[in-house]
Amino acid sequence: MSKHLLPLLFLLTAAIPIFSQKKNDFEHICDRTSSITAYKDLPKAFKTADSLYIAAQAPSEKVKSLMLSSELYHHADELKKAICYSENAHSLINQFNNPEWMADVSRLLARQYRQVGLYERAKKYILKGLEASKQISSFEKRNEAAGLLNQEMAFYEMELGNYYNAIQYVEFSLKYFEKIDSQIESRTEAASYQVLGDVYFKLNEYPVSEKYYRKAEQLLKKGSCTLGLVYNGLGGIRLKQKNWKDAELYLKKAEKIADTSRSLKLKKAVYSNINDYYEGIGDNFKASLYAVKYVRAYDSIAARNHTFIGQSKEGSNGKNNKGSGQMNVAKNIAIIILFVSLVSLIIFFKIKQKRQRSKLRNIIRTQSNLISKNNYHLSSSDPAEFSNISVEEIAEKDSEEGRKRNESLMTSETESKLLELLEEFEKGNLYNNKGMSLSFLAGELNTNTKYLSYVINQHKNADFKTYVNRLRINYIVDKLINDEKYRQYKISILADECGFSSHSKFAAIFKVVTDYSPSAYIKYLESENQSDKNVHFQEND
Repeated sequence: MSKHLLPLLFLLTAAIPIFSQKKNDFEHICDRTSSITAYKDLPKAFKTADSLYIAAQAPSEKVKSLMLSSELYHHADELKKAICYSENAHSLINQFNNPEWMADVSRLLARQYRQVGLYERAKKYILKGLEASKQISSFEKRNEAAGLLNQEMAFYEMELGNYYNAIQYVEFSLKYFEKIDSQIESRTEAASYQVLGDVYFKLNEYPVSEKYYRKAEQLLKKGSCTLGLVYNGLGGIRLKQKNWKDAELYLKKAEKIADTSRSLKLKKAVYSNINDYYEGIGDNFKASLYAVKYVRAYDSIAARNHTFIGQSKEGSNGKNNKGSGQMNVAKNIAIIILFVSLVSLIIFFKIKQKRQRSKLRNIIRTQSNLISKNNYHLSSSDPAEFSNISVEEIAEKDSEEGRKRNESLMTSETESKLLELLEEFEKGNLYNNKGMSLSFLAGELNTNTKYLSYVINQHKNADFKTYVNRLRINYIVDKLINDEKYRQYKISILADECGFSSHSKFAAIFKVVTDYSPSAYIKYLESENQSDKNVHFQEND
């Protein structure tokens, strides 16, 4: 008996390390693919993740491989695919009780939904993850999950502009991390300090902001995206202090990381600050180059999110159709009714939005006309009202006798023709030309400055400078109303778009014409249209 028992015991003791080795190999490959292969050879990392999913036996292994694929697509900035894999992992976790995995995948989904602008859905997953974290048995894992989810809540509050709430959640996250200090990677803690740096920068508390940026810098490795944000924040502080030399130093470091990073958020932030730097030192040419880079980064983010939204609708519908091939007639009718209701709702909101914009446009134009008439009277009594503007200063105000003489010399046919030409001029956007002047426009219309000045004064209720600036402001107001991306542009970019040489001159004229500062007007437009921006998508529960 003992002879048979000895080989059996040997086999059992040998089998345990074999099974353990298999499990460790799976997790080791996942970790290595996420931390090393993804940065060296992304296509290879995708293939490895797919192979791991096929080879996975236990549900936990399938979840881990799905989350790996999600993280890889997130790294590649393909957020639609990343969210798809995360939602699949979430559905699988729902089939078995594992609070640790639920906390992890909820945090991942919260971060991804936040980055595509679906903030309420992001918050829903944060709360779900926090609830799951309370059920984790391991002290270390429980505190780690709670710390990371509180950190994500801080990012969420930061996005919404709730800065004091963000500070509170970062402090919560750091308290959780302190309990397991040896288990937390330094870059995770650094991210909390970087958020605090951003928050205090927004609150104009620059010494406190720099203190937290420095803490984050000490914990980070070269080349990380978070370090790029830290350098950009330090550069931003130096810009506020007008310390151009140090600002250039930090922003160059940030740009070096941004140019090699896939993060559009980092690129947008860095190019914005570099644009401010070159504006500050008076290099308008380089400032315009980085303004273009900033706009491209912004447009790429907007296009990515728009593509994600459109494809998410299509993808979720395809998924439902695949799983409902045997639906009965009653369900088909219900889907048709729901579809018709959704289409009707969309049409209703589109019509409502169109009416709102039309109403807003009419209000602004009426207000502009009233202000323009007032400006004409102001310009007669206070010639300095528009003295600091970008339209060329030309002696265009004649004496009353001179005007009468011009009127007597100008035939009615000439006057009518000039009015027609001015109408055509107003329909284009030549008035946005930075070289625009009375003599320039007179040359374009084949007339002389005296005739042109007289017709503008008599029929447009304004002198030449007021007339051109009114056209420019009306142009940019129309863009702000009808194209949402203009509301995200920097004031200096809006100023350049409509021909002003600096954002301060543009802001001054904008307020005279609309009675709002540019930033206040943009906030007003955003609040008016906020109710039309709610988007609903199918998700896993």
